[in-house]
Amino acid sequence: MENGRSQTLMTALGFDPGAAQLYSRLLPLNGWPVVVVAATLSTSEDELKEEAAPLIESGVICVSETLTVLSPTAVVAHMLERAATRAQDAHDHLLKISQSVPYVAGTAARLPAPIGEEHPIEGEVITTEFTPETFERLVSATSGDMMWLRPAVTVHPSEMRFISVIEATIKSGRRCRGIYPVAALKHSPDVLRMRVEIGEEIRILPRVATHLMVVGSTHAMFPDPLGPVEQPMINVRQRGIVEVVTCYFEELWHRALPAAELEDLPNAERRLLLAELASGAQDEQIARRLGVSLRTVRRRVAELLEELGATSRFEAGVEAARRAWL
Repeated sequence: MENGRSQTLMTALGFDPGAAQLYSRLLPLNGWPVVVVAATLSTSEDELKEEAAPLIESGVICVSETLTVLSPTAVVAHMLERAATRAQDAHDHLLKISQSVPYVAGTAARLPAPIGEEHPIEGEVITTEFTPETFERLVSATSGDMMWLRPAVTVHPSEMRFISVIEATIKSGRRCRGIYPVAALKHSPDVLRMRVEIGEEIRILPRVATHLMVVGSTHAMFPDPLGPVEQPMINVRQRGIVEVVTCYFEELWHRALPAAELEDLPNAERRLLLAELASGAQDEQIARRLGVSLRTVRRRVAELLEELGATSRFEAGVEAARRAWL
């Protein structure tokens, strides 16, 4: 029974079935000499290390003279810590992008205390008003997939023009993805539904910190300073910055909740609440991000613990991962 739970847990954490099965076989051998482990599994030490590479790289097991295998509970804690670290690193990189803008623009004031000799880099930075017209020109002049973050969805006449351009873009074979805050489910559900119907792939996070748009591998647009303000937008055409911004978007996309679950709002809110708890957010932070009262957050956490049969938030995270709720 323990092996079955472990295999289900490992699969829920993103490991392929082969790695999950190997973890189940290695767990009872924790602390054994590696030579004995290899013999028990009818393989060589080198073959064992090769087969266990995904588990070793993720830090779930360590193969030296003896075999060290994290328990299922420790695995969940370790993977949550890794995910939180990756997300924080990506977020920090994006926040630092604005500091590189003066170097790219060339005409702006230089940052104080330069490190080493300064050299111009290939690319450009321009400031532009982001309107349906500029959006349409950008789409027609570029290629590749498009992705964006929208901290808020406001219903105004120009929204339909944006949607029309996005629909034509998707019909031309380009992929369009958007990440929206959970508040959009309550304030602008019809707009989200309309965008899903035309083929935009939508995911939801508790909170979206800044506007952002990435076009292929050539353009990145965001406000300066970063935040929810739409105008004006900086249009960056520098490959390194575009790649960093793309990595940031992909990390958020991996953490976000797919739009396929939007119709089941209670389940969507439960998933988002679990994601916030797994990130270590405090009740006050969760209340702000989900747009609910502190009292509501505490009530829902209590209901969640009862539903999962857990006595602590950490235990709830382990059980939620085992059920593939995360």
